[in-house]
Amino acid sequence: MSTVTIAYHSGYGHTAKVAQAIESGLASVSNTSGVLLDVTKIEEPVGEFSNGWEALQASEGILFGAPTYMAGPSGQFKIFADATAKVWFERGWKDKIGGGFTNSLSNAGDKANTLNYLFGLAAQHEMNWVTLGIRNDGNVNRNGFYVGVGTQADNDSPEVTPGNADLETARLYGVRFAEAVQRWAKAA
Repeated sequence: MSTVTIAYHSGYGHTAKVAQAIESGLASVSNTSGVLLDVTKIEEPVGEFSNGWEALQASEGILFGAPTYMAGPSGQFKIFADATAKVWFERGWKDKIGGGFTNSLSNAGDKANTLNYLFGLAAQHEMNWVTLGIRNDGNVNRNGFYVGVGTQADNDSPEVTPGNADLETARLYGVRFAEAVQRWAKAA
């Protein structure tokens, strides 16, 4: 069984909704389980693990998610990212599979900056990044991001947005990510 931790921060609930869609995609691939980890609660139990750090260490893959605020990841996510320095010193995530996602109010909204930040975080940890791998066909990847998932929240209500196309994009990314984790595990 492969485990993937989705380490995310969500300010208003939109990014959490995307994380849940990704987790749905992960769960649809046999022998894969997803763990949703709100990084603001990293010291609390999550799933079968005593805390979020334990879940991250036990996972074959880690997906990073943060809303895009003011042209970058949220401050709460950045606090988590900075706290991973101890893991970096120990090379604790070397060769894990990594990926990322973000959400903002507008179609672009500087989401590319956040995705590049998440990619850089994974690269610092010597992880192997999985791109979105989904072309913009009007139904999925409608915002045209390829480094990871970039979704849009048209309003303040996560009950309404991100919409179905964005959530399907996120779900498909979860499938792709789970398949990449399994391929990597077989090759090791």
